[in-house]
Amino acid sequence: MQSLAFAARRFYSTKPPTLPEAARVARTTSTPLAVRLRRRKRFGPTAVGVTDSTAEGLTPTEHARYKRLKALQKLKEIDGEQVTEAQWIERLNERRSRIRGFKTVERGGIEETEVVGRRVYLPNIVIRLVRNNTLPDAPYNPYEATFRIPKSVTKTDMRSYLLAVYGVQTTYIRTDNYIAPEPKGRARTRKAFKTYKRAVVGLVEPFYYPHRVEDMPEKEQQERMQWIEDNFQIMATRSLRKYELLRMTKGQGKGWKMKEPFATKRSHILRLVAGGREKREGLIVDQVKQWREMREKGEKFSLEFTKEPKTSTTESTVPVTTN
Repeated sequence: MQSLAFAARRFYSTKPPTLPEAARVARTTSTPLAVRLRRRKRFGPTAVGVTDSTAEGLTPTEHARYKRLKALQKLKEIDGEQVTEAQWIERLNERRSRIRGFKTVERGGIEETEVVGRRVYLPNIVIRLVRNNTLPDAPYNPYEATFRIPKSVTKTDMRSYLLAVYGVQTTYIRTDNYIAPEPKGRARTRKAFKTYKRAVVGLVEPFYYPHRVEDMPEKEQQERMQWIEDNFQIMATRSLRKYELLRMTKGQGKGWKMKEPFATKRSHILRLVAGGREKREGLIVDQVKQWREMREKGEKFSLEFTKEPKTSTTESTVPVTTN
């Protein structure tokens, strides 16, 4: 049991030891539920937005380990003096944050760095960055990043990947597996796309996820939606899908024609009619206001009415002059 606890503590490293207060709070908030319950029984509840670490950055588990080693006199001395909490956690973090997968070998009197393990060429692993799960009234935590990873990727793989590819230092990594629910009815097969693995990574440097479209100002929101539509044609694809569905179901009759912009529901039709009426009345009010201003100034203006007969395509223009 102690070996398992030590293996779990390895992934909750805190480098550098002087983490910002927000990063400590993020580490406390993302602590596994079983660990939080155990600490609550021993130390009491922790308020929201408050960290449970010491001034040197030690978690309650690390602090208890330090006191146990100190009582057993197993702490190594530095320059004949006993190691302090800050020195101990700094030494521990140096070991935790070491670059794994390499070893130093001596060949011909020269030290060389050799890669341990098997190289993987053209891997088919997809790691996707997603938005953190944030409560409605809680601020976004920039010292955490959430990833969806394959089920075969471990915490060590994730730490090495972020450090080697992007140079991102991590403070802790916690993973959990989401299993698709049991299907109901005749379907007896789980949906594979609903089963995934999530990794919550603690960051040394803050990272702010881009704003959601709903949280942007109106002008930026329109520009963002236009950019998405120009590059991915989401609305055009939805309209085409709706058109094909109606064509296959209701468009079998003779003379059927789809009316743009795909007004298929009564509420949608009423909304379009109300919008057109409001726009038309607004144009009339603006035009009448312009005529009144011209009359007050004594200017003359002429109106031309164009009438399209039903039986003919010719246009008739009736000039009207008024003061």
